Amino acid sequence: MNDEGQTIRGAAPKHIHFVTGRLAEHSLHEVLRELAPQVGFRYTVEVLPITVAALMTPDWIAARLHIPADAQQVMVPGYCIGDLTPLLRAAAGRAVERGPRDLRRLPEFFGETGRRNDYGQHDIEIIAEINHVPRLPLESVLDKARRLATDGADVIDVGCEPGEPWSGVGDLVRALREEGLRVSIDSHNTTEIEAAVRAGAELVLSVSAENREASLDWGCEVVVVPEMHREDGMTQFHETIEYLVEKQIPHRLDPVLNPLCLGFAQSLGRYLELRGRYPDSELMMGIGNVTELIDADSAGINVLLLGFCQELGIRSVLTTQVIHWAQSSVRECDLARRLVHYAVARSILAKHLEPNLIPLRGLKPVQQGREALDRLAAEVKDSNYRVFAEDGQLHLISAGLHLQGDDPYLVFEQLMSRRPKNLDASHAFYLGYEIAKAATAITLDKEYRQDEALDWGYLTRPEASHRLKRTTAPRETAEDSEGGG
Repeated sequence: MNDEGQTIRGAAPKHIHFVTGRLAEHSLHEVLRELAPQVGFRYTVEVLPITVAALMTPDWIAARLHIPADAQQVMVPGYCIGDLTPLLRAAAGRAVERGPRDLRRLPEFFGETGRRNDYGQHDIEIIAEINHVPRLPLESVLDKARRLATDGADVIDVGCEPGEPWSGVGDLVRALREEGLRVSIDSHNTTEIEAAVRAGAELVLSVSAENREASLDWGCEVVVVPEMHREDGMTQFHETIEYLVEKQIPHRLDPVLNPLCLGFAQSLGRYLELRGRYPDSELMMGIGNVTELIDADSAGINVLLLGFCQELGIRSVLTTQVIHWAQSSVRECDLARRLVHYAVARSILAKHLEPNLIPLRGLKPVQQGREALDRLAAEVKDSNYRVFAEDGQLHLISAGLHLQGDDPYLVFEQLMSRRPKNLDASHAFYLGYEIAKAATAITLDKEYRQDEALDWGYLTRPEASHRLKRTTAPRETAEDSEGGG
């Protein structure tokens, strides 16, 4: 047991007792040596007689635990699965907590990131449009609306179509309102608009010189847009604004965002000009014109546009999820508005704050390093397989075995050439699945951790860990070790 007592915060720092296995001892000390002074705690490390700490159980640890008298908290590996009651009894009133599954994530676990506990506030409203609503069954629209609201939409926009007035718009708006949802109506037909606002729609998209007089009877807020097909479109736009101000009709302004490569830069200029001309007016930006109309995943585009809106004081965005690569735009906007609000409010870079918005690459992988892998290969005593993905190479490690290569098939052929006795069909499937994940991680330079889902940010789908299916505790000999697979 080792005691590291130096910190830089306060005279009586908290003492945390960390429990680990032999292979992780060196790495854990390296992390804690730097982390403890940053966070402000003292620590001790107890190395139990097991090679791989990941499969310790609460009962097994409790029977071997020696806690220093002045320790206030015990931290066990995140893979310590099961009821912690035996550990709580052994800790005699001290707190017991599972750490992260990967000890290299301890700094994040202790909050050593760029954001504080108040992260998450926002002031940009998300209006999510459901397109071609007249073509859809009522229950289908309600289901879409519920999911959009769950993903972060504040207002559900009912997208109507040109042609004859849709007779069902009032019934739909009432049904949405009965679900507790706020509703806007996107239509140029005054008959549809009147039915929608009577049923509870609170916002009309959109008002221009053509229908501004009708807005006097709607009794709700409207969005003013220019008629871009007209040469005097912007002139009419400003005239409509003045008209609504005079008539005291609540409104927000949208000078229309053009698609990328088709006037996008100029349209950003319109927002800048509008903010200067109407410094106190509410602005809205329809961002779907960009995310839906360019061959690029929408997450980064949404962050960029929400950041522009936050800086300029544009407090509502209209988005949609029609094209396949933008089908999670609402969720992306919800994450993005929190990120940009935090960054703008503190005048800091919007960096190292929201890993969920980096689904493709993710954070920089934390590497074991060649030395650590060689040490692991030399020290493991069991025949279970450990899979690693580092520096463009797959590594397969077991007792007396360290195979590596950049081709999963060739690595597996190397393994089969040794005629392993423990590779039945089930085990081969498991190993193939893990190696496939590792190969994907190498392709995208993502972090791979055996028995865990790859981190796809907000798109991550957790998978049941094989470790969770194990029911046997580690054997009680000092040479005991079990590994993944």
